[in-house]
Amino acid sequence: MIAQLPDIVRELRLDLLATLLGAIILGGAVGLERELHRKPAGLRTNVLICVGAALFTQLSPAIAGAVGDPGRIAAQIVSGVGFIGAGTIIHGRGNITGLTSAATIWLVAAIGMALGAGAILEAVGTTVLVVLVLAGLGRVERFAARRSVVTNLEVEVDDTPEAVRAVEHIINAAGLSVEEKMTTTEGGHVILSFQVRGPRHRQDRSQLELLRSSGAYRVSVVK
Repeated sequence: MIAQLPDIVRELRLDLLATLLGAIILGGAVGLERELHRKPAGLRTNVLICVGAALFTQLSPAIAGAVGDPGRIAAQIVSGVGFIGAGTIIHGRGNITGLTSAATIWLVAAIGMALGAGAILEAVGTTVLVVLVLAGLGRVERFAARRSVVTNLEVEVDDTPEAVRAVEHIINAAGLSVEEKMTTTEGGHVILSFQVRGPRHRQDRSQLELLRSSGAYRVSVVK
C-alpha cells in the first residue's frame, strides 16, 4: 500500500488539490482583512483569484506540452488580473479610490502563482507580509492624514494691505503651510483664496482666529 502511494497521489492529483487548498487559505487570509475593512475586493474575490492563478500555473506545463512554452499561460495571468484590478479603481471629483484593492489583487495572483510553481515558503511569507502591511500601515496612513489635511480656504476682508497682512499672519502663526494663494477684488473687498496644509485642529483654530481677530467679513471652506 505504501509503495502504491505515489501512484495514488498522481492518479487523484492530490498534489493539485493540496495546492488549491493552500490557495484558499492564503487568499482567504488576505481577503479576510479586506472584507473586515469593507473593501471592494473582499474574501471571495481574493480566494477565487488566488485559486485561479494557482490552477493556471499548475496546468500551464501540461497544456503547453513538450513543444510549447510552459510559462506562456501563467504569464497571461498578470495581464488578466490587471483587468480585474482596473475594475476596482474608481475616479470621481478629482479623487482616485481602489488603488490599494487593485494592488492587493495583483499580489494575491502572485501568491497563487507561487503556490502553483511549488514555492510554498515564498507564498506563505508573502501572505504574512501583505496582511501586516494592509493591517499595520492603514493605521499609519490614518495618523498621517490627521496630521496633514489640505483645505481650500476663502477669506473676505477689506481691500487694504493691513487686512491682508493680518490674515496671512494668523495663518502662519497657526503653523499651517500655504501651498497656493490667489487674490480677487470685488468692490471694496478682497477675497483671499488659500490652499493650506496642516493638522485639522490647527486649521479649525486658525479659522476661529480669522473670524475673531482679522476683521474678516467671511471665512469659508471651499470643497
